[in-house]
Amino acid sequence: MSVMGGAGVQAIRWGALLFVSAPIVYVLESVHLPAALLLGPMLAAILFAGFEKQVVVPPAIGLMAQGVIGCMIATTIPLSILGELARDWPLFLAGVVSVIVAACSLGWVLAKLQVLPGTTAIWGSFPGAASAMTIMADSFGADMRLVAFMQYLRVVCVSVVASTIARIWVGHSGTPLPAMVWFPPVDWLALAATILLIVVSFFVTRWFKIAAGIFLLPMILGIVLQNTGVMKIELPPWLLAASYALVGWTIGLRFTWPILAHAARALPRVLGSILALIAICGLFAVVLVKFAGIDPLTAYLATSPGGADSVAIISASSNVDIPFVMAMQLARFLVILIAGPAIARLVVKWSGLRDATRAPLP
Repeated sequence: MSVMGGAGVQAIRWGALLFVSAPIVYVLESVHLPAALLLGPMLAAILFAGFEKQVVVPPAIGLMAQGVIGCMIATTIPLSILGELARDWPLFLAGVVSVIVAACSLGWVLAKLQVLPGTTAIWGSFPGAASAMTIMADSFGADMRLVAFMQYLRVVCVSVVASTIARIWVGHSGTPLPAMVWFPPVDWLALAATILLIVVSFFVTRWFKIAAGIFLLPMILGIVLQNTGVMKIELPPWLLAASYALVGWTIGLRFTWPILAHAARALPRVLGSILALIAICGLFAVVLVKFAGIDPLTAYLATSPGGADSVAIISASSNVDIPFVMAMQLARFLVILIAGPAIARLVVKWSGLRDATRAPLP
């Protein structure tokens, strides 16, 4: 029972994790919840929390999966967004800064009330792409598990509220979402180039010890290389699904019973802060309507506190100014991506909060 026995036990545990993950993903996908492919495996892995001998995602494979997500985000950021931003830059600047300030203020309140420790509350409150914020938070000293708890709880709340408002505003669009084709034709040369970009980013990150480099390098290089025509990023749905699952399992398997108990105790106040942020962003939307002449639904979706993927899905089935909505969402994401670590440190420093983000939780 040595090596073969251990491998057999691991295979059984992985089989059990897959068996539990699949129906959760199916349920989340059936209600069109964004990030279902990541949330489902994460929730399944959390169910395994507390067991001494659980499955472990090999670190290198988990990091490669983060690189795939970095490339995926690169495909959503065209250089044409710069023209949209340049036309109305004061409007975008005011909208982006207002939402970030509101989110950081609520994060500061959560940390000050000792609901969450240190910069974890700030990273968890950042209104950006949930997967990106969770990955970066781990590299910059925050507790990845609690950041994921906050980020994906907000994804659910924002998705429900935004889709409900859009449905009330415009009614049923009558346009069903296209069925996912999991195994479309693949440009194998472009896929090989994409994988090479991720592998090179992995080794550069390891050699130079770049914080969140395996996520940031493929994203930044991917934006430049794809928009300049040097390469095409090819990410088949099956590769994206596997990468989302691996990242979800990596996050979920880090949970322990004390962390789950802490998250449960924090849930009412965290949920309150999320709903407060949604309401504040709604007020910002009213300002856009009154003073900038933006139509109400476009203003609401533009200021909605992310993520950009869920807002994009809702916008696509609504009669709104999609370029304006996505420019505002992506501008905010890019600002947080660039300035997030510095913002988190400054908020902690100025407020006197304890930055012991990895200290044992009560």
